[in-house]
Amino acid sequence: MRSSAYPKIFSLLIIAPILLVLLSGCSSKVSSTQEDLSMASMDGMPPEVKAAPVTVQQAYQFAEANPDVMKHIPCYCGCGAMGHTSNYACYIDDVDANGKVTFDTHALGCSICVDITQDTMRLIKQGKAVPDIKLYIDQTYSQYGPSNIP
Repeated sequence: MRSSAYPKIFSLLIIAPILLVLLSGCSSKVSSTQEDLSMASMDGMPPEVKAAPVTVQQAYQFAEANPDVMKHIPCYCGCGAMGHTSNYACYIDDVDANGKVTFDTHALGCSICVDITQDTMRLIKQGKAVPDIKLYIDQTYSQYGPSNIP
């Protein structure tokens, strides 16, 4: 009986490393096919953002790094009454001439703002264009209130 076990163990010793190489190759191909998002560093974020849940942190990072996208994406949480004119304004209050960012803390406590940004991030990863993303956001979130884009 012992002699018949050796070929099985020997086969497993040869097949297992080959399978590991093949499987690791497959997993790296999956992650490399996804488009990377432009994200700002957490270094310059306010302490409240650094202490927030990861999804909120990511939303702030994405908003800061992608004003060209986010200024075209509406928000439906009612923040238009606060003077916000896009989902970008839920995160960024001002960027001065030197590029210094003043953050708005509104999105720290607003799941609608963050959900809109997370959906935007997901749709960008899927290769969607800004007009298509805006249409999706309008259709999905207009039930919560008016758009804040004038």
